[in-house]
Amino acid sequence: MNRERLMKMAGAVRTGGKGSVRRKKKAVHKTTTTDDKRLQSTLKRIGVNAIPAIEEVNIFKDDIVIQFTNPKVQASIAANTWVVSGAPQTKKLQDILPQVLGHLGPDNLDNLKRLAEEIQKHSPGAGAIAQEDDDEVPELVPGETFEAAAEEKTAAS
Repeated sequence: MNRERLMKMAGAVRTGGKGSVRRKKKAVHKTTTTDDKRLQSTLKRIGVNAIPAIEEVNIFKDDIVIQFTNPKVQASIAANTWVVSGAPQTKKLQDILPQVLGHLGPDNLDNLKRLAEEIQKHSPGAGAIAQEDDDEVPELVPGETFEAAAEEKTAAS
């Protein structure tokens, strides 16, 4: 190898002037915080405000629920943006239905009906018993007919 070429390569990795220590490896700067800073600056530009004292957030998707306990919630009504940050837990809707039932409003009534139908499909024995009870005609009291009851009413009047 050529000595001049080696000296030129050695000079390219110096951090200071002549006589300074050579850098062993290139320092790689991590940019994980830049993503968070960029997100926070975008949210600030949108104008989100923190909403305090929220204990639980549930996000419903088909048959699963994404549940956040004690999350940090930020919202911007004008931009139609909600930010929920925290540790999520994924659960089945049937598991947390009794807890969440009080939180649902009248607009979610259709979703509850659909859920009840799906539960009946999964357990066909329970649905069949309920249908049999509804289809039966009650027994009449022996000795009484509708015509006799109508005649008694007209006679009493």
